[in-house]
Amino acid sequence: MRALPLSPSNPSFPIDFVPLGGTPRDCEDCGAAVGLGFQFDYAYQPIVDVECRTVFAHEALVRGPNGEGATSVLSQVNDLNRYRFDQACRVKAIKGAAALGLTQPVSINFLPNAIYKPEVCIRTTLEAARAHGFPLSQIIFEVTEGERIEDGPWFAQILREYKRCGFQTAIDDFGAGFAGMKLLSDFQPDIIKIDMDLIRNVDTNRARQAIVRNLVRLCEEMGIQVVAEGIETPAERDFLVDVGIRLMQGYLFARPAFRSVAAVDAAALDLRPR
Repeated sequence: MRALPLSPSNPSFPIDFVPLGGTPRDCEDCGAAVGLGFQFDYAYQPIVDVECRTVFAHEALVRGPNGEGATSVLSQVNDLNRYRFDQACRVKAIKGAAALGLTQPVSINFLPNAIYKPEVCIRTTLEAARAHGFPLSQIIFEVTEGERIEDGPWFAQILREYKRCGFQTAIDDFGAGFAGMKLLSDFQPDIIKIDMDLIRNVDTNRARQAIVRNLVRLCEEMGIQVVAEGIETPAERDFLVDVGIRLMQGYLFARPAFRSVAAVDAAALDLRPR
């Protein structure tokens, strides 16, 4: 049972909810996780371009303050702190990426059900990017398709507002969750990340091969970039290259690095002759 009555105008938030204004003080508090009651930090995992043999972007992955797994943090998120946690995630990820000197885009997961109003909730992110000198075009907001989204059209409006402000957008774990093609029909993101369950052993599984091939064709027609995540073997990588995927993420290339930049295994970028 929730501890506070909910707002009649927005039942996802307590009745006395006050959104952050996006001020330097807000960003300072968010960066220090003030008001959350727990601390967290980030690990960064590269997304590589296997054709160019370069790093395309880095995904910011939430971790405990000493590098503990994401579950240790996410288990403490509830209806009363979800909004502040979502805002704190953005600020801390941007601050960490700037401190590490990342020159490639940073991909930040956000919680769609923590958005009060797009134009209000984005202010703290804009202020954090300005304060740390991180270009808006280098920020990718990604949301997992596996999260149940209560209002699809409204969620598409959120993503459109983010694109209007200059951010890139991505749908994570595509093919694994609740939204699927309906979400794609409402909004076309810049990037789709194919769920790792579809990637696992894709080189030997004909059903997964057919699904991945058709997703690639669909995204080509819609002008959407495709990232395959969870690659662990050269055989998976080689199949994905054959069907036209060049952006990949997974342990084959690099594990997430806590508070640091992960080194990519150069041997993993050595593709077989085609």
